[in-house]
Amino acid sequence: MGKKYYAVKNGRDGDGIWESWEQCRAQTHGVKGVLFKSFPTREEAEAFLQKAAKAGEEPAQGQNPQGGDPQGREGQAVAYVDGSFSRETGEIGCGAVLFYGGERKLFSQKYRDPDLAEMHNVAGEILGAAAVIRYCLEQGIPALEIHHDYEGVGKWAMGLWKANKPGTQAYAALCRQASARLELRFVKVKGHSGNQWNDLADELARKALGKDKSQR
Repeated sequence: MGKKYYAVKNGRDGDGIWESWEQCRAQTHGVKGVLFKSFPTREEAEAFLQKAAKAGEEPAQGQNPQGGDPQGREGQAVAYVDGSFSRETGEIGCGAVLFYGGERKLFSQKYRDPDLAEMHNVAGEILGAAAVIRYCLEQGIPALEIHHDYEGVGKWAMGLWKANKPGTQAYAALCRQASARLELRFVKVKGHSGNQWNDLADELARKALGKDKSQR
């Protein structure tokens, strides 16, 4: 059996690369939120940790400490995305708000997709992320930071979670293709926690389905 390198994100002692299963297990067993994977080379393990850093709950770049609209670094758009679902109609709502160049763009769209519908609100969040990615590609924007509340939005995009369903596979493929022209970064936020921009994305997703604020 060839040598393995174990990449560990959020381990007992933080992030690192370990060269034995015993060391990896000591870093991961019973640790909440840990992410790890084995690789045949150290280079692949390092690449995994770099991807994980772009898809984790790390400090966001797109924040404005003075208040007002979020601001990314130069050449970077900042977006918040969320989704909604109607059990009555099977329709999916996606909402997003994107900030770039001092302007704000809102997205609110309704979809019918039987494959995605079984994922309920998550489907709308994926579609919201896909919408802002496509917009940045169309506008020639070089970088995008996406704030989302479902972990998979970032993990599927960066290849850290396996995409098993047609909807997640299509989303992961879009992100892979987009990454050749668009620098993607993902920031997980807590849903319904009072973040005004996440709440706005949620409102736009529900609005697409004709829901009011009391309906999720």
